[in-house]
Amino acid sequence: MKEDDLIICRCEEITLGEIKEAVKLGMTTMNEIKRFTRAGMGLCQGKTCRHLVANIVCCETKQPPSALVPSTYRPPIRPVSLGILSKRLSDDDPKERLP
Repeated sequence: MKEDDLIICRCEEITLGEIKEAVKLGMTTMNEIKRFTRAGMGLCQGKTCRHLVANIVCCETKQPPSALVPSTYRPPIRPVSLGILSKRLSDDDPKERLP
């Protein structure tokens, strides 16, 4: 296996080579890398790969980690209470499912 074939983001199956290529194309911030490659946009929301991606970007751009702006996070569109998530609602009225 080549080094560039190493999976960095397991959720989105993004490789080291894909991240390096994004940097070569001019992506130098975490948000740019995330939007271009989808690294950090999977189920874990970057909890697993965020630090790996940041280290790769720092190594490729020769900048210190302190110079790298962290990526942004977005909350759900509408807050949903745990009570709503845990309820079993009837299939009769779809409106009952909405908060």
